[in-house]
Amino acid sequence: MKKTRIISRIDLNNGQLVKGKLLEGLRKLGDPIPYLKNYYFDLLDEIILLDAVASLYDRNSNYDFLKEICKEFFIPITIGGGIKSIKDVDHALNSGADKVAINSAVVRDIRFLDQVVNIFGSQAVLGSIVARKHRYSWQVFIDNAKHRVKINPFDWAKELIDHGVGEIMITSIDNDGLEKGFDMDLVEKFDKIGRVPYIVSGGAGNTKHVLNLIKNSNCSGVAIGSAFHYKNFTVKELKNELLKNNIELRS
Repeated sequence: MKKTRIISRIDLNNGQLVKGKLLEGLRKLGDPIPYLKNYYFDLLDEIILLDAVASLYDRNSNYDFLKEICKEFFIPITIGGGIKSIKDVDHALNSGADKVAINSAVVRDIRFLDQVVNIFGSQAVLGSIVARKHRYSWQVFIDNAKHRVKINPFDWAKELIDHGVGEIMITSIDNDGLEKGFDMDLVEKFDKIGRVPYIVSGGAGNTKHVLNLIKNSNCSGVAIGSAFHYKNFTVKELKNELLKNNIELRS
């Protein structure tokens, strides 16, 4: 039986926790540390730390903040945003990250992924795919959903896998921050790829949404932002609900 990871998605802008809807209109929530402490002591499984505007403004991620939280939280951490060179990856991993999440730089040049995998290994790379339904088809977005690329996310996922990515995170722009549930049409299409583990982000509003996702997909993890930040439910409440429904979780 698969074991599902419960992951906190932390979007940052200038060191502040932010959250928007449809990956737009980022609302400042404040210092991320108190949020992380609550999640950590509730036995969260992982953290995904993303600089919300790094790629858009061509800057690097929050390495100093990463070093700070690694002193307090002994938990797997993925960092993303503005990762565009081998030096960036090396800096991220040496600052305490277990993985780097890469999107825009790889879309612009797939050879960058080849280099990262060759140097650091597949296990160090999370391929981030941000997608939105455009008329009758799905398309990939980069630069924190600001720019559309005419690439099918499912074909793109297969290409990332062929180039050695160890895991994928799929984010639905259409569902992000709305707390109305996950985009199961998108998830079902990713399920059919089935060659590497994948994380789903965008849509959790209550524990039933998460339960439905896990029961009806093969996802390896669920990344949750708004629902945790706005206290719709706690990590502990979610895990208790999942365990009641015989969902096996990472210990």
